[in-house]
Amino acid sequence: MTTRPAHTKATHRGDLFDRDCPTRQLLDRIGTKWTSMAVKVLAEAAPDEVRFAELRRRMPGVSQKMLSVTLQSLTRDGLIARRVEPTVPPRVHYRLTELGLSLEIPLSALRTWAEDHMAEIDHANADFAATD
Repeated sequence: MTTRPAHTKATHRGDLFDRDCPTRQLLDRIGTKWTSMAVKVLAEAAPDEVRFAELRRRMPGVSQKMLSVTLQSLTRDGLIARRVEPTVPPRVHYRLTELGLSLEIPLSALRTWAEDHMAEIDHANADFAATD
């Protein structure tokens, strides 16, 4: 089996409608509120790094575990870079990679859409609940 070096770009495109395509899992990971918030915070700081504690402060409601899981996933996918300072306790810094910066554009559009249409969605939910 041949593996491609980490620094080369893939030459194939995913297909969401192929049940075996990993695109489905990727969308599950990047489509969460925590991913959207983390990418926004890191994009606002770019090109600078943000420490874990600062990310957590700027993401109301996120638990330490959920933030850790989210950041680990984004790091594994190459969307963020992680740097650890060997101090006691260790200081961990995050920044968006070039790939991660490219994700901020569609996520920003989705966040804006959600915020702009929240009242309509609430109204539709109320109407639906009234018909049950």
